[in-house]
Amino acid sequence: MILRSLALTNFKNIADARLELSPKINCFLGDNGMGKSNLLDALYFLSFCRSFTGALDALLIRRGEDFATLHGIYLRRGLDEDLAAGIAPGKRKTFKRGGKPYKRLAEHLGAFPLVLLSPADSVLVQGEPAERRRFIDQIISQSDPRYLDALMRYNGALEQRNRLLREEVADDTLYEALELQLEAAAAYIVARRRCTIESLTAVFDRYYSLIAANDEHAAIEYVSADYNAEGGLAARMARMRARDRALHYTASGPHRDDLAFTIDAMPVRRSASQGQTKTFTTAIRFAQYELLSTTLGIKPLLLLDDIFDKLDAGRVHRIVEIVGASDSFGQIFITDTNRRHLDEIVADIPPSADNYRLWHVDGGTFTSVEA
Repeated sequence: MILRSLALTNFKNIADARLELSPKINCFLGDNGMGKSNLLDALYFLSFCRSFTGALDALLIRRGEDFATLHGIYLRRGLDEDLAAGIAPGKRKTFKRGGKPYKRLAEHLGAFPLVLLSPADSVLVQGEPAERRRFIDQIISQSDPRYLDALMRYNGALEQRNRLLREEVADDTLYEALELQLEAAAAYIVARRRCTIESLTAVFDRYYSLIAANDEHAAIEYVSADYNAEGGLAARMARMRARDRALHYTASGPHRDDLAFTIDAMPVRRSASQGQTKTFTTAIRFAQYELLSTTLGIKPLLLLDDIFDKLDAGRVHRIVEIVGASDSFGQIFITDTNRRHLDEIVADIPPSADNYRLWHVDGGTFTSVEA
C-alpha cells in the first residue's frame, strides 16, 4: 500500500499542506515542535480514526480555526483509493472512503494498515498493563474482524457488569447473563492473543538480535490466568462476585491480562537501560510490521518518529541498514532533527523523486529540499 498524496487543512499546527509523496522513503527534517510528528499523526488519524497521542478530536483543530480536514489518495491492492476525514467542534467526525461515509468507523480498522515507531513507545514497557493490551489488540483487530467484534462485545458486557457492581445491584440472574457473555467473547480473545504473541515473538527475536548485535536474550510472554480452570470464566466470576462487589469492579478476566517483557529473564521495566528499552520497542514494531504484512497481504505504511534518540552509534547504524537496505518494508515516513541520519538511510538508494523525498519543516510549513 502506498500513500500517493496528502492534503491537510488546520490539522494541529499545520494550516495548509499539499504533499506529493515518494512510494519509498519520505523524510521530514526540522527542530522539535515544528510539525514533523503532527504530519505523522495525520497519517495515523487516517488509518485509525484517532490521534496517536490520545488527544480529543477537538484538540486536533488548529488554534483559532473551526474545522480540520485530511485527505489522502492511496494506491491499495492495485487501485487508487480516496480517503477523507473532517473534524469540527461539537460534531461527529466524518470519514469517507471513495466519497461514501462509513456506517461504523470500526469497519475502517485494518483497511489502511500502519505501524508507528515513536518515543512514546516507551509506555509499552514503562506503562500500565492496559497499554500492552492495547498494543496486542490493535495488531489483531487490523487483520481479524471477528476479534474486534469479540473485543467490543466483551467490553460492552464488562461495562454493564461493572455498573451493576458500582450500583450494588444484588440480582444474581443479571450477573449470570453478563458473565456468560463475557466467557463466550473471552475464549476467542485469549486464544487469538496467545497465537499472535507466539507468531510475533519469532519475528521479534530476529530483529532484536540484528539491532542489539550481542548475546542478550529478549522475550515476550503473554501473562494470563487459566480461565478454563474450575468451570470456565463465568464460574470464576461467580465465585469472585462477593469480592468484586466490595471492589466495585471486575477483578478477573482478559481485561486484566498483561505482556511480560524481559531481557535475560530480567524485566525490561526495572533493569533495562534506555538503549535496551529503545532497542526492545523498535524490534517489537518491526515485528508488528512484518506480522501485519503477512496476515493482511499488503505492506502497511511505516512511520518512524525520531527513532534514533537514546541509541548508540552502533545500534543507529544497524537500524539504518535494516530500514534502508531491506525489501521487507514498503513506504516509509521518517522524522528527525539530524539530516545525517536521513542521508545515511538513503545513501545506497539511487537518487530519484520516486525513491526518496525530503522536506524541511518549520512552524507547520513543509518545504521540499533537494536530496
